[in-house]
Amino acid sequence: MVLQKVAEEGHLELTDTLIDDNNMSIKTSVTIDIRYQPMDGTGGMWSDGEFLDVPDDRDGLFAFETDSLLSGQSHGSGTSPGRSLQGSIPTFRKAGRGVFSAMKLGKAKSSKDDHKRGDEPAILEMEDLDKKAMRLAGMLEPDTISLASVTAVTTNVSNKRSKPDIKMEPSSGRPVDYQISITVIEARQLIGLNMDPVVCVEVGDDKKYTSMKESTNCPYYNEYFVFDFHVPPDVMFDKIIKLSVIHSKNLLRSGTLVGTFKMDVGTVYSQPEHQFYHKWAILSDPDDITAGCKGYVKCDIAVVGKGDNIKTPHKANETDEDDIEGNLLLPEGIPAERQWARFYVKIHRAEGLPKMNTSIMANVKKAFIGENRDLVDPYVQVQFSGQKGKTSVQKSSYEPIWNEQVIFTELFPPLCKRIKVQIRDSDKVNDVAIGTHFIDLRKISNDGDKGFLPTLGPAWVNMYGSTRQYTLMDEHQDLNDGLGEGVSFRARLLISVAVEILDTTSPEIICSTDVQVEPVSNISESATGKMEEFFLFGSFLEATMIDRKIGDKPISFEITIGNYGNHIDGVSKSSSVKKKKKEGENQEEENELIQNSSEDEADEDADLTSVSSTPPMKPFITDRNYFHLPYFEKKPCVYIKSWWQDQRRRLYNSNMMDKIADKLEEGLNDVQEVIKTEKAFPERRLRGVLEELSIGCSRYVTLANKDVNLAGRTKLDRERLKSCMREMDSMGQQAKQIRTQVKKNTVKEKLKLAQNFLQRLRFLADEPQHSIPDVFIWMMSNNKRIAYARIPSKDILYSVVDEETGKDCGKVKAVFLKLPGKKGFGPAGWTVQAKLELYLWLGLNKSRKNFLHGLPNGFEEIRATKMGHGLPPVTLVYDMKQVFQLRAHMYQARSLFAADSSGLSDPFARVFFSSQSQVTEVLNETLCPTWDQLLVFDDVELFGEATELRDDPPIIVVEFYDQDTVGKAEFIGRTFAKPTIKMRDEPYGPPRFPPQLEYYQIYRGNSIAGELLAAFELLQVGQGGRADLPPLEGPTDSERGPILPVPLGIRPVLSRYRIEVLFWGLRDLKRINLAQVDRPRVDIECAGRGVQSALIQNYKKNPNFSTLVKWFEVDLPENELLHPPLNIRVVDCRAFGRYILVGSHAVSTLRHYIYSPPDKSCNNWATAAKLMNGYMVLTNGCSQARSSPSLSSRTFSRPAGDVSVSLEAEPPIRKMDTVVKLDAMSDAVVKVDMNEDESDKEKKKKKKKKKGGAEEEEETDERVLDWWSKYFASIETLKENLRSQEAAQAEAEEREDLEIAAEAADIRPDDLHLKGSKMKERFKEKKSSKQKRSQAADGSEKRPPKARVDELVVYNRELESEYGNFEDWLHTFNLYRGKAGDDDEHALDDDRIVGRFKGSLCMYKVPLSQEITREAGYDPNMGMFQSIPHNDPIHVLVRVYVVRATDLHPADINGKADPYVVIKLGKSEVKDKENYISKQLNPVFGKSFDIEATFPMESMLTVSVYDWDLVGTDDLIGETKIDLENRFYSKFRATCGIASNYSMHGYNIWRDPMKPSQILAKLCKEGKIDGPHYGPGGKVKVANRIFTGATEIEDENGLKKQTEEHLALSVLNHWEEIPRVGCKLVPEHVETRPLLNPDKPGIEQGRLEMWVDMFPMDMPAPGPAIDISPRKPKRYELRVIIWNTDEVILEDDDYFTGEKSSDIFVRGWLKGQQEDKQDTDVHYHSLTGEGNFNWRFVFPFDYLVAEEKIIISKKESMFSWDETEYKIPPRLTMQVWDADHFSADDFLGAIELDLNRFPRGAKTAKQCNLDMIRNEQELPTISIFKQKRVKGWWPFVARDENDEMELTGKVEAELHLVTAEEAEKSPVGLGRNEPDPLEKPNRPDTTFLWFLSPLKAIRYLVCNRYKWLIIKIVLALLLLIMIGLFLYSMPGYLVKKLLGA
Repeated sequence: MVLQKVAEEGHLELTDTLIDDNNMSIKTSVTIDIRYQPMDGTGGMWSDGEFLDVPDDRDGLFAFETDSLLSGQSHGSGTSPGRSLQGSIPTFRKAGRGVFSAMKLGKAKSSKDDHKRGDEPAILEMEDLDKKAMRLAGMLEPDTISLASVTAVTTNVSNKRSKPDIKMEPSSGRPVDYQISITVIEARQLIGLNMDPVVCVEVGDDKKYTSMKESTNCPYYNEYFVFDFHVPPDVMFDKIIKLSVIHSKNLLRSGTLVGTFKMDVGTVYSQPEHQFYHKWAILSDPDDITAGCKGYVKCDIAVVGKGDNIKTPHKANETDEDDIEGNLLLPEGIPAERQWARFYVKIHRAEGLPKMNTSIMANVKKAFIGENRDLVDPYVQVQFSGQKGKTSVQKSSYEPIWNEQVIFTELFPPLCKRIKVQIRDSDKVNDVAIGTHFIDLRKISNDGDKGFLPTLGPAWVNMYGSTRQYTLMDEHQDLNDGLGEGVSFRARLLISVAVEILDTTSPEIICSTDVQVEPVSNISESATGKMEEFFLFGSFLEATMIDRKIGDKPISFEITIGNYGNHIDGVSKSSSVKKKKKEGENQEEENELIQNSSEDEADEDADLTSVSSTPPMKPFITDRNYFHLPYFEKKPCVYIKSWWQDQRRRLYNSNMMDKIADKLEEGLNDVQEVIKTEKAFPERRLRGVLEELSIGCSRYVTLANKDVNLAGRTKLDRERLKSCMREMDSMGQQAKQIRTQVKKNTVKEKLKLAQNFLQRLRFLADEPQHSIPDVFIWMMSNNKRIAYARIPSKDILYSVVDEETGKDCGKVKAVFLKLPGKKGFGPAGWTVQAKLELYLWLGLNKSRKNFLHGLPNGFEEIRATKMGHGLPPVTLVYDMKQVFQLRAHMYQARSLFAADSSGLSDPFARVFFSSQSQVTEVLNETLCPTWDQLLVFDDVELFGEATELRDDPPIIVVEFYDQDTVGKAEFIGRTFAKPTIKMRDEPYGPPRFPPQLEYYQIYRGNSIAGELLAAFELLQVGQGGRADLPPLEGPTDSERGPILPVPLGIRPVLSRYRIEVLFWGLRDLKRINLAQVDRPRVDIECAGRGVQSALIQNYKKNPNFSTLVKWFEVDLPENELLHPPLNIRVVDCRAFGRYILVGSHAVSTLRHYIYSPPDKSCNNWATAAKLMNGYMVLTNGCSQARSSPSLSSRTFSRPAGDVSVSLEAEPPIRKMDTVVKLDAMSDAVVKVDMNEDESDKEKKKKKKKKKGGAEEEEETDERVLDWWSKYFASIETLKENLRSQEAAQAEAEEREDLEIAAEAADIRPDDLHLKGSKMKERFKEKKSSKQKRSQAADGSEKRPPKARVDELVVYNRELESEYGNFEDWLHTFNLYRGKAGDDDEHALDDDRIVGRFKGSLCMYKVPLSQEITREAGYDPNMGMFQSIPHNDPIHVLVRVYVVRATDLHPADINGKADPYVVIKLGKSEVKDKENYISKQLNPVFGKSFDIEATFPMESMLTVSVYDWDLVGTDDLIGETKIDLENRFYSKFRATCGIASNYSMHGYNIWRDPMKPSQILAKLCKEGKIDGPHYGPGGKVKVANRIFTGATEIEDENGLKKQTEEHLALSVLNHWEEIPRVGCKLVPEHVETRPLLNPDKPGIEQGRLEMWVDMFPMDMPAPGPAIDISPRKPKRYELRVIIWNTDEVILEDDDYFTGEKSSDIFVRGWLKGQQEDKQDTDVHYHSLTGEGNFNWRFVFPFDYLVAEEKIIISKKESMFSWDETEYKIPPRLTMQVWDADHFSADDFLGAIELDLNRFPRGAKTAKQCNLDMIRNEQELPTISIFKQKRVKGWWPFVARDENDEMELTGKVEAELHLVTAEEAEKSPVGLGRNEPDPLEKPNRPDTTFLWFLSPLKAIRYLVCNRYKWLIIKIVLALLLLIMIGLFLYSMPGYLVKKLLGA
């Protein structure tokens, strides 16, 4: 092996041949000289495992697809066409595809004398993209991001320079809109007897309550609550959602808490779709942790941020998810049984606190107290899951010691992710935060099987926040609360966290969950690691782009680490450090340091004085906006010594993972770029990336293994290391495995998997225990802090092992300084305050000797004093300098940000390089400027060795501005680029020169503001001066003056295109400057050429254009990616020849509109149809299938060439799916066997399968079916399809696992094939069943066959999204005007839209083949847009059906709304105000509205839902807009949906005035296809395909007639299979449209289910609208006879005999109607628990059969205006009670029966037991609505103290359900009354008890018969006695008074 050899001999030369992208070896070979020197102190300790196992291969195949991204241009990805040529230059820099590209070694040390070469690495590091790039790619579609900018800047080779961060603005900390919606559906199994529960919903500090339900343990609420917030994401996700159930709360008392459930918002947000739907929350009691579950609450919780759309599962008649255990409200992977645990947060001590008081106060204090005290009184506050705990306050201490622990008791695993630890300063007035740290529990624990409980420390955490000088009003106070990126070190706090799971059974446990604080013992000094001296060195190589506001005063830069180096507001060194320092060293205070000088230091070991800031200097002017500092030959340096616990291993660990992640990220970006630019072989690149990942992982495992027992290792360190190694190991294995499965067609899925790896890596790399604080660089002016940059210390940390070194350590990094805190938000944050080229090195003082190695060579060190030679330099003087000329070829930009009120910009670009800048010319009024300008920078001086510069030039910054006539230019955005470099001895020629144009992404803050197409080259000027450089052509264009154009080799190759434009019309133009637009015109411009539309003479009368098609010719680049944008501008022609710009639109990519002629060789009709699915309406199709992804995938899911014709015949016949192979030209006939008995057999089988044997429903009667039957049946189908899709997905995954297993087990490929094909068959079956939309036999096995109901299609989104916005040939372009907004989430441009242009484009290379123009009926005026309908005004009847709305946003204070529908179309408006639906958030409207309209004037339909208010105006809840015109003209035929069956009467009546045969004939005629030919035997032939179907139809009278309609309809339903013109016709449907409110942009306010039919008025009139009015509930009466009870528990004790007995009565009510509860009479003194009643309850109720709900209408309160309708499930509750005379009755037990599914009663009392309730799920159930009459015994249950169910009695009851009509015919009496009375029960007579218990009998007599008499007598006696006493004492009293005695 190569490496062993190096290690033995110490020196080795290797030669290897390079290979190109296709793994072919090329002529270039590379020779590498490797030297090996053992690392410091580790000589001879290499173990074999540390060497990579390089397979022995001689011809370089080992680097099989490991495209290391070595070149500045990343060969594998080629970010622009023709790039891959550049990968083969015989230079050192390009070495990297030979054997070594897959390896990494530690840096080989060069020997000491070889000083000049510095530390050239022997084998080049593979460099990686910056983290930020991925975040950026993560946020955008891969399609929108151009990665050239990223790769170009961020790939480099030499180790001298690291990459800049591309984005500027911090995203966190800025408030965003959130909406949390919570539906509380019901509660079950609440612990407690006969309670009146209320649910309280709390989010943060907002509380809302449901209504109260009386005496029930399972209340049904179905109430919806919405909470709106406008806060930063961090604050939002830390808020706690708390559900608590409170028993008997009213105005006077707060009620008693039953149980609570807590979860943080972040947990909900991290769920799929950001929601929990229909889940059960487990309630627990916070005051008694020994108790178990206190009940369940079923709820939906959704958290919506701006722009998230929540997909609600379809709200239809859901069968209740009774399986509570399977649907718990817990994230995946959390066990249902959570245990209680104690969370101990130990707070030991803090140091380095800032002053929290003014110095004046200090002097006052000093005067009074006489001593100088520290100015801060700190305490620590810990917050976790909604609870807070505080430590004690330590008075006046910068180094407080607490040694206290805060204890939380919480369920484990907790549903709250973060613990917030905050140091606060106690103050008389208000306490302020000093610093905040969040502990993420996911990072300090691991839930795997080898995982560990949360643990942390003892470790120091660093806190960052605002700057340290104390001001009374700190503008950056938010930073101290943990919002946003801290701009300065605040303090460090020593804490530890531990968790202990409680054993709740042990007796001495504390039951409550209140926070406790108790003292803990002190921990030793060494516990956190050994103190080490660290050395930080920095050198400023360049400071440019300094903002001009601060340019007039001298500027210096300060670097700090912790409080070290901070002169202005640091605090004295921490005492612990002082103790550490050896005696005899000078103990200067840091703030007394004299800058840039040092005190007598002789030897190297003496205490270095730190020099932490550069000398102040006055900046020079670069240009109008920016200044630069004159750091030319002299580069100032700074250095700081500091002491920290040596916890470098933590950082090393992170660095290793970060590097692997960076490399992976860069590779993935590359793959995305390859896919996006449609280059060849993305799969090779991905394999290479995965290969690198697995190698990186194995290397990590090797390296990480070393550091197991070091001082100061905490438990977390050990556990984390173990789990990281496990994770990395498994990741490496998985990557290897996935690599073998990357095929051309699986690239995209595997790319997703690899992105998951990336997230896992980033998560692992984030170290929860800090060590060295981050480094801050501040720009100071006048001793004030202006702008800063923060650099994580791990990025610049040095290690002898290369992988562990920080990515910026010892490298030159471009750093951009930004404003602190909130100042950095918005426009202020986008301007660069300063750009530094900065070199940083941080490491142990003892390994300091190579801290200068990474600097560009060619400098001398200037030290502060003459004596110390060991001192670091304060200045570097460069004696080497190279002169270059930079050529910036600025070609064009596109999609720039609109900066002017016209909606356009006047852009120019300013290019910065080193300390020079130049600008392009200003182009007016455009967002897509083509500058075509070459900027030449002469005499650019760069310092350092030429070769290094060649490998690693500095970056170029390009800024874009909008020129304003007054005021300064406004910033648009910025991008970075790296130039291609030519040294003086290199030829100027291919492959590198001339350079290619590339796209660079332009950023404005975090959002994208366009892209720049440009190329940059940096040419070294040799001895001959500029004469040697490639010549520049002079300015060619005389008009442009002295502007140089981009030279020919660089500008793209052009060819001639013709662009045809279809002008259709303009819509919705808004007023411009208060004047109406009257005579608009559209100007189209592309690459300087253009065409104008005809003028619209009167926009009001007809907004369509008179001339439809115009064209122009233009020269465009051959390369599609470089096509310039096309601009559409609308101007209004006013009087006197004035034009006013109305609005504009830029079409940024023309690729969608390129027409390529169809392939004549395509004999396969499927591909032809695929072409046709594109967007031309030409008779012969178009290649780009763009119309709608969902469509094309649906249509062509089968292999090409299969035709599936599926037939629908009359109901009894089973529907078959026959797949027949057809050739495109053959006449195919499909025969289907229609044998009825088979389907009958099926049905019988299914009947048998059904458990429980309840009698089968008779076939549904046709007469009772209505439109709603159809709707509900369709919703069932929709749900089934969703389920089967999930199943199919699961199956696909399973299949993949099989493949993986097969690869592992080495199964022969052929049997895998068999397996696969079986799978495929199963798959096909699934698919075909999906396509059989409506048919009987599809029902899943378990359910009884559905009655055959014709169905429609329910789309759970709007129709437009299913059919590509109906832009099959007519596109809509939004016109914008006004400045673009600067919201951080890409500003919603809706408010800038001033209208819409409708039309289309088509472009093609000019000589077009003759075939097209020669076709029959070709109209040369229409060009490519043949057979387009005319655009004259047309009258249409629009019929809008509104079915229902779901989840409306509440509009009233009571959390409800009173919705009604308003429909607007043009001038006409229909308000349905009087039919508002009271207090309902899920209203069923069931209405249709007819409006007449004239297209094109009135084509935008608005359907709004308003909230009715008694007083004041009605509020808009939400609205949805539908463009009817596009639907009307679409070839998908969206005017009236095509039903699945044709019938002339009944609920499924044909709605369209045209019959299917007429529609078919029309389509055939328009599409110029042959047919339809109807043949005998139910066949029809259309375009060489034959369809079959039924030929008879029944009319209203049941007579059969011959008809062709079924045949025609079967063709229409399969129209997408017709070659060339076929497409999916819109079926009969209901669409679900989101309702939006302009005040709350982007957040759904509910959904509306509806559909629209349109009928042209010149056709025959359509029939009456279908009746979809809501079903009226049916009136029923439930009669319940209570016959007997048995085994009722006995409650009362006899006074004398002590014998137990009960006075039993039974109470019953129909769920939700406790007001009309009914009681039987009392069976007194039952000794056995037996009671006889013969008592009848009668419950009348209204019931909706389809939804299985009872409807109650009642007023909510006395003050309600009208009745509210409630829907509740039909549940009968029966309770057994013990009657007491003087005290309240005792509740004994209850049973609740759901009338739709309840267990059958037992035949006898003996057979009746608890299992009937316990195993409810397994037992067969019956429905009273089917059975009508049921009798049996049911158990009564209650819960005992231990919360176990116990049997408390049995009841024999008879349930009888009758309809209202039947009830009128045979009435019955309540109780035992007439009519139809029940006989008196035979009860044992109490008279026999005289002798046994006389008292009881007396009590019986006294209490029942004479109760009132006795009470009256007693009262009368009392009164008499009073009067007697009065009369008796009155005389004596009077005498006394009179005589005055």
